[in-house]
This record gives sequence, C-alpha cells and structure tokens, in this order.
Amino acid sequence: MRPLATSTLALATLLLGASALAAQESRNSESDAEWLDQCRNGRFGSRWDGGHACEVREVPVRRGVRSLAVDGSAFGGVSVTAWDRDSVHVSARIQTMASSDAEAQRRLGDVHVAMEGGTIRATGPRGDADEPRWVVSYDVWVPRHMDLDLRTRNGGVRVSEVTGRMTLETENGGLALHGVGGDVHARAQNGGLSVRLTGARWEGAGLDAETENGGVRLVVPERYSARLTTGTVNGRMRTDFPITVSGSISRQFTLTLGAGGAPVRATTTNGGVIIERE
Repeated sequence: MRPLATSTLALATLLLGASALAAQESRNSESDAEWLDQCRNGRFGSRWDGGHACEVREVPVRRGVRSLAVDGSAFGGVSVTAWDRDSVHVSARIQTMASSDAEAQRRLGDVHVAMEGGTIRATGPRGDADEPRWVVSYDVWVPRHMDLDLRTRNGGVRVSEVTGRMTLETENGGLALHGVGGDVHARAQNGGLSVRLTGARWEGAGLDAETENGGVRLVVPERYSARLTTGTVNGRMRTDFPITVSGSISRQFTLTLGAGGAPVRATTTNGGVIIERE
C-alpha cells in the first residue's frame, strides 16, 4: 500500500409540501423566462450575427411514465432535474437563425417538438453543419426515480438528483451528474465530465462514466463509501486529500473509500483528473 500525495429532507406537512411544489414551479418558470430574456438579447455568445427568434414550448408527456428518452441529435443540450411530483415537465427552448428577425420568427413554425414512441425529439429544416438554422435545448423536471435515455450531438447533458437506469451520451458537449444514483452509464466524446457525489454511499448498481477528450472533476463527500476507479491516459491527476491505492499507480487505479460499496468509475483519455472532498 502506498499513499498518493495530497496536491491540491397533518396540515403543517401538507402546507410545507404545497410550498415546496410552488417553489419548484416558480423556479422552473423563472428559468424559462430568464432563458427567453437572454436569448432575445443575444447573450449566448453565438457567432451568428444575423436575425434570430426565441420561443419556449411545453412538450406534453402523459402522466405515470417511468422512463423518458430525449433524442437531442440536432443542436442543443438536455438538463434533467428531480422534483417532488409524480409527473414530468418538459420545456423545449427553441432558437432560430435567419438573415432577418422576421424570417427567424417565421422559421419557428418549421421546428416541431413532440414525444413519439416514448422519445422526445425535434425536427426542422436542414441547416449547415457548422452554423445551424435552429437549436432546441430541453429543461426537464422528473420524479426522483426515473429511467433516462438522453443523447445529444452538439450540446451538454446535465442530470441532478435522479435515481434510475440511465444511458447518457453526448458527442460534443460536457456531462454533469449531481447527486444521481442507480445504474448509470455515461459517455462524452468531446467535453468535460463533472460528477458530484452526495449522501453516504452510491444508491444503486453503480456509475460507469467516461470522456474521451475532456477533464474529469469528481467531488466526494467526506464520509462517502464506494469503490472508486479513476484515471487518465494523457493528463495529470490531482486530489486535495490523501488517498491510499492498492498496488502500483498506472493510467487507471481503484481505491476503496470508507467501507467500500458500489463501483463508481469516472475516467478520461485526454484530460486531467481532479478529485475534491467536501
């Protein structure tokens, strides 16, 4: 054994529950309003200097679903957050680009977002691969236990406080996982990987997450228990607390945190790895 050096939840209950739900709905609507304001004022840093238009649409999802898929194969990311309701809310945030604002506004009618066969997807006019005519991102609220299949081509994927079976893939965008659990498989091709663990241990089968081109940031609670695997092929590693590794340190290594437990794997091929404790 040898150490890797340190470098850097009656009536009162009902009222409280109603208040919490109202607060969640308020945060969601505020979030959509903020997005519209930013979009209409061109504060997204796009290279596009022509006309543009913005719109938020609610995508109908039947009650009682226990799994959700989003095909974000066009341009745009997906953010999924848990709430204390037995329903799913999906906001599709649409931005169109054209030679004038009037043309961009008309083009909003050419973009269609719907749930078909259990999958939410957007369709619209074909555009240039480097400068799209339209972008759809998704802000999704789901029950705390939900199976997810989220795939994007040009946009990030973020999941917060959800437990379930998950397949998360992005081709050009980052992955951010905060307080998730279950059987989670996550892949990024070009983008960073951020994992924030919560609680005392991983709840579920485990996490298998990796990125090909991007750094890894892993935040671990102080008394967390897991069997952690991490590493990089081309990049540096840093941890801000002492850890003990069994055997030799190579491109990947496994260590036991606390009493051990479910496997938690977060690795990269090209990028650094930072492990932090909170």
